[in-house]
Parts: sequence; structure tokens; C-alpha cells
Amino acid sequence: MPITSVTSDANALTLTVVGDYAVPVEWLWDAWVDPRQLERFFGPPDYPATFTRHDMVVGGRSSYVMTGAAGVTHGYWIVTAIDPGRSFEVIDGFAGDDGNPNDEMPTMTMRFSFESTESGSRFVGVTTFASVEAMEQLVEMGMVEGATAAFGQMDDVLADLASFAAGRSTESKILNDTQVRFTRIVRGSVEQVWRAHHDADLVQRWMLGPDGWTMPVCEVPGEVGSTFRYGWEAEDGSGGFGLEGEVLESVPPHREVTTERMVGMEGDPATNEMTLTAVDGGTLLMLVVTYPSSEVRDQALATGMVDGMESSYARLESTLVNA
Repeated sequence: MPITSVTSDANALTLTVVGDYAVPVEWLWDAWVDPRQLERFFGPPDYPATFTRHDMVVGGRSSYVMTGAAGVTHGYWIVTAIDPGRSFEVIDGFAGDDGNPNDEMPTMTMRFSFESTESGSRFVGVTTFASVEAMEQLVEMGMVEGATAAFGQMDDVLADLASFAAGRSTESKILNDTQVRFTRIVRGSVEQVWRAHHDADLVQRWMLGPDGWTMPVCEVPGEVGSTFRYGWEAEDGSGGFGLEGEVLESVPPHREVTTERMVGMEGDPATNEMTLTAVDGGTLLMLVVTYPSSEVRDQALATGMVDGMESSYARLESTLVNA
């Protein structure tokens, strides 16, 4: 069964959605923490969402945009509590085109709980409004109908999750004119995957792209404000190139934001946002790259970088097994 009930309580200022699913609770949890799955049901069919950020840790932030015939709506979450595999709570609000909160619109507190049942698992989502006026405003905007239609899509997502999880190769999705999201489930814990990005000895063993390359230069990123530099060359010493950048944000072992540019290349750098999230079977590695322009984005994708990333991430898994 999909959504089993949608109820509102004007006295408690709440809207409660309950759904029962014939899948393990781990699948249900993963559907919410993986933005690729979440954006398939967080938003009605005619007003789907795209997540450009999704940090599932306390204090983390998610950013999304919902697009439909009525226009574009920007929103955000701020995670206020999380019990991995069981529940999490967020402040949900509207944002402007720049991603900053729209203070003219009300915010809500949403708590999502997940539990095992005899037939599978249950999802309970409770939205609490700040006031009667806020509740009335959002209900008039179609929130009840929207939530029913949106969460009603979870059945198809969960049914597909088994085949989805089996295909672990690197995926890319163009989010907008300048942003691309790369995702890969890596066998290993969040802590292991983080260390593999910050231990030079480990980095040199896996961050090599296609076979036939070596990494003689490996200065790994550290604290905010530190710089990094990588250099590669073919096994015969030819074709050398490098990347360099600066650390803008660092929240070990979950999130890191850096700039990145080719060594010796002029112009604005790209910005890389890496997020690591524990999921059933390993760690979901998400990398959102913001390029200076759509032209630079297309040039980067045309190099075959997705295949190169997959070669590296497959090697990363082997490195973790043997570390």
C-alpha cells in the first residue's frame, strides 16, 4: 500500500502523512537520503523537484527547486535532528532565486519517521506549522493535495530501488546551466571514504582515472583555507597535467567544498561540493560541480570525465578492501 492516511489537526497545527510499504525499512530510509530517489517523489508529478544539495547531518542543508506549469519554486531544508535509519527533522522553507531564505513566506518543521512492520515498513511525516495563519496559507496553496500526490509516487521509487542499488556505476545529471551532479555508491563506510580522499598514500592508489596513469603529485586538501594540488602523467612520463584548488568548507567526514582549476589555466575556477551519506550497502558519494559557464560545463563532460570517475571510484572500492 502507498499513502494510507493524510490528516490535519488545526489545534495542534499539524499535517500528518502515513504510508505503508512492502519493502525493508532500509530501502525506505535510503529513498529519502539519496537525492536521486528523493526528487522522484518530493514534489507532485506535475511539479517535480531537483535537489542541488542534500546534507543529511545535523546542521546540514538541502536546496531544491520545483518546476511546473505554474513556474519555479525554490526551497530549502535545515536538518535539526537525525537518528540514522529511524528519523530526521528539518526546517522547511521557501527561498529566492539566489537560494537564500524568503522571509516573506512561512517556514515549517517536518519530522519524518521510519519503522519496520510485519508487512514491510511504515513512513510517518508530520509537518508542524508556526501559526494558524501559516497553516491556512499553505493549505490554500494546495499543500495537502500536493503532499498526497507527491508521496503517492514513493511506491514506484521503492519498487525500483533494488535494481537501482545493484547498478553502482557513476551517474551524472545536469541540474541547470552550470551545475552537474555526479553520484556513486561506494562499498565502505563514510569514514573510510573520507579518509581515502585525504590520505595522500590512499589517494595516489585510486584517483588515477583510466588505466595507464600515475599520480606523482599529491598534496591533499586539509582545513578551510588550505590548498591542494594533484598532478598526473602517463606511465611513460608523457601527457602531464594537474589540478589545484582551495578548501572553502570542511565538515569531516560528511561534506567538503573546494575550488578547482587546471594548473596554469586562467579564468574562474569550478566549485566542487562533495557530500558523503551512509546508505544500505556503503556510502553514497555525491559531487555537485558548479562550472563558470555552460560552455565550460559541456567541455568538461565531453572529455569522458564520467568514465574516468567511474574507473577511479571502482579502484577506490578495491583500495578500501585492501587498506
